[in-house]
Amino acid sequence: MKEQFENEMNLEFLSKSANEAFARIAVAAFVSQLDPTIEELADIKTAVSEAVTNCIIHGYENEIGIVKLHTKLSKDEVTIEITDNGKGIENIEIAKEPLYTTKPNLERSGMGFTIMESFMDTINIESIVDVGTKVTMSKKIRVPQMTTMP
Repeated sequence: MKEQFENEMNLEFLSKSANEAFARIAVAAFVSQLDPTIEELADIKTAVSEAVTNCIIHGYENEIGIVKLHTKLSKDEVTIEITDNGKGIENIEIAKEPLYTTKPNLERSGMGFTIMESFMDTINIESIVDVGTKVTMSKKIRVPQMTTMP
């Protein structure tokens, strides 16, 4: 029987675009304990990239702040919280609409939350203007089926 995982990781890093790749790779390395498929790992990495990029581009805008990343593993699920203490989101429902962006001049597609929702099983967004935003995402990792010998 496969060991039941319960493990956690916390990271804090500056809201610099170079750290987006670091966050994505760190989460992928940590999640590898659950033996995800390549597709599951790619989904998680993409969702983390989108959430961290939102913190950098929208949360802190032209300032440097701290992005907090908390990852928790259970037997067959990963939960990831990405938090900033930036400007917050005035209207989460509008921000979640596909193609909505506050930065059209940066050629932002406005698909960040849509991408996170499509690659993860659950996503929850909490935000307070001038306090910050927390995105919590989770994804079930398929557990390989044991094959029995005849």
